[in-house]
Amino acid sequence: MARIEVPSEVTGNVWKITANIGDALAEEDVIMILESMKMEIPIEAPSAGRLVEILVKEEDGVDEDQVVAIIEIE
Repeated sequence: MARIEVPSEVTGNVWKITANIGDALAEEDVIMILESMKMEIPIEAPSAGRLVEILVKEEDGVDEDQVVAIIEIE
């Protein structure tokens, strides 16, 4: 099985994690929401698969291109 790293698109803070480890995700399902400059930025699954790891927690700061989650695809 292949693993896909999901990067943050912006520098900001993790506002809310909306998916759980083990969840089956469709392409573009929201995994978490970042807050950056008072805007909410969704981080979406780049492809369908199962969420196997979340590398941040709510209120963590993240940098642009930082890997925040791992999806496993078959």
